[in-house]
Amino acid sequence: MSDHQERSTGTGRMVTGMAWAVLLLGLWLWGREMTDVPTGLSEPATGDMAAVGRPPDVDLPPAHAPLADALPQRLDIPGLGVQAPVVARGLNTNGALDPPPFDQAGVVGWYKDGVKPGAAGTALMVGHVDTETRPAVFYKISAMRPGQKIRVFRDDAKIAEFTVDDVQVIGRDRFDAQQAYGPRRTGRAELRLVTCGGTFDRTTRSYTANVVVSAYLTGTGG
Repeated sequence: MSDHQERSTGTGRMVTGMAWAVLLLGLWLWGREMTDVPTGLSEPATGDMAAVGRPPDVDLPPAHAPLADALPQRLDIPGLGVQAPVVARGLNTNGALDPPPFDQAGVVGWYKDGVKPGAAGTALMVGHVDTETRPAVFYKISAMRPGQKIRVFRDDAKIAEFTVDDVQVIGRDRFDAQQAYGPRRTGRAELRLVTCGGTFDRTTRSYTANVVVSAYLTGTGG
């Protein structure tokens, strides 16, 4: 989104942030109660798809057994050159998931009332795609593909290594919480990275979609 500077203002970015935070929270809380997600999950939700499902030539590794609870400290995405501190985020006064401030564009927010990354269940991490003046931490995640690695450094000295198995850009007018946040397979340790996507709507001053990267635990380090 190289045109992010000319199509944005500070006010626009704040509205955008609040809009996706409210959407994420409501659908995340609903999605937390889901169990198995039906097959066909990777079918396009809109025409704005960065990647759909699992390419037939990608041989994904088996899942690793879930880890004990531990707090996340840093998120690395080697293929994108991302090394970002992780901060715990809760709800703001409006009851919405509170993302990192815009002046911390390189920080990833972890939903602290949800699953800890590496433990059984689906952990949720959110980050901004851009700000008024520059790309943010999740600017490139829509370009990720199945098979790529995501590493979460934890406070128990373990590194939870996740493998991407699905990347979707889901239009907000057709957003499905089960599709976005429901576990792909019961009993696994899974991770979702979420940010804004699609195009920037000047009328509503918000993005038209959300990027959802799905990954599952495949190894540990440390």
